Amino acid sequence: MSQTGIPSVNLADFLSEDLSRKQKFVNEIGKAYEEIGFVALKGHFLSDDLVENLYKSVREFYSLPTETKQNYIVEGIGGQRGYTAFGNEHAKGRTVGDLKEFWHFGQYLSQEDKEKFNYPENVNVEEIPDFNIYGEETFKQLEKTGIYVLRALALYLGLDELYFDDKVTNGNSILRAIHYPPITEEPKDAVRAGAHGDINLITLLMGAQGKGLQVQKHDGTWVDAIAEEDELVINVGDMLSRHTNNKLKSTIHQVVNPEKELWGTSRFSIPFFMHPVSNMDLSVLENCISEENPKQFEDITAGDFLTQRLREIGLIK
Repeated sequence: MSQTGIPSVNLADFLSEDLSRKQKFVNEIGKAYEEIGFVALKGHFLSDDLVENLYKSVREFYSLPTETKQNYIVEGIGGQRGYTAFGNEHAKGRTVGDLKEFWHFGQYLSQEDKEKFNYPENVNVEEIPDFNIYGEETFKQLEKTGIYVLRALALYLGLDELYFDDKVTNGNSILRAIHYPPITEEPKDAVRAGAHGDINLITLLMGAQGKGLQVQKHDGTWVDAIAEEDELVINVGDMLSRHTNNKLKSTIHQVVNPEKELWGTSRFSIPFFMHPVSNMDLSVLENCISEENPKQFEDITAGDFLTQRLREIGLIK
C-alpha cells in the first residue's frame, strides 16, 4: 500500500523471469482495479532525467506570453493536438470550465501509417525545441509501460497475454501536459479539475507527488492519491471498464484547489491517456458476463465512444 490508500505495485515483478513474481503482479493489479481502480506503479520506463527535462521544458512553455501560446491552438479538432486555453474544458455534467490550460502530444506514426490512421499532426513549439523532443520520448516510454500493464490485465481477465497489443499499437493515445495556474481570486464553483472518469483504456499519470488528486472510493468517500517520487499513478478508464462489464472499475477522481496559502503556486501534471485504435470493438467480453453480473453496456467501437464523450465535456460541439 502506498502512503495514501491506493495500492503500490512494481512492474519489475511482471517483467521478472520468476513466474510466481509475475503472477503476484497480475493478482495485485487486478485486485486493485476491481476494488478501487487506481494503483501507484514503480519500475516503469521513465528515467529520472527524462522526467526532469520534460518538466523543465513544460514550465518554459507555460511561461511564454499568452499570445505566443495561442498561436498553437489548432481549430476544428476538439483540442486533440497543440494548446487548449484556460477554462475551455469542463467535467461531464458541469458547465463551469476547469482552472487549467493544457497541451496535447499525440501518436507518432510512420509516413505509411499516417494515411491509414488519419490522426491530426503533432504541433512543434518553435520557441522551445526541447519541449517537442522530451514530449515525444515521454509519450513513447509511457506507451511502452502501458502495454505491459495491459498485458498483466489481459492475463487477469483470462485472455491471451498479448490481447491488447494490436489494439493499442498506433492507438489514438494522448500525452497531456497540464498547467493549473495560481488561483488569484475565490473560485465560484470551479476546481482545478472537476470530478470525472477518464474516457480511455488506462491513464498513466506523472506528477501526482503533491496533494490535489483525490479518488472516490465505492462508499463515496474521497482519498488523496499521492505517489512516491518514483511512481506513476495508473487508473482504469471508462473504455476498459465498459469492455470488462465493470469488473475493472473506472473510478471518479478530481483535482481539488489547494489550501489558500498555496493559491499562489502553479501545479503541473502530465497524464498519458492510453487509447486504442478507433475501430476497437468495446463490446463486453463474454467471460465478464455472468448471472450475477449481466451485460451492462451496448456494443460500441472505441472511436464512436470517444466522439460521444468529447461532446459531453465540451471539446467538440
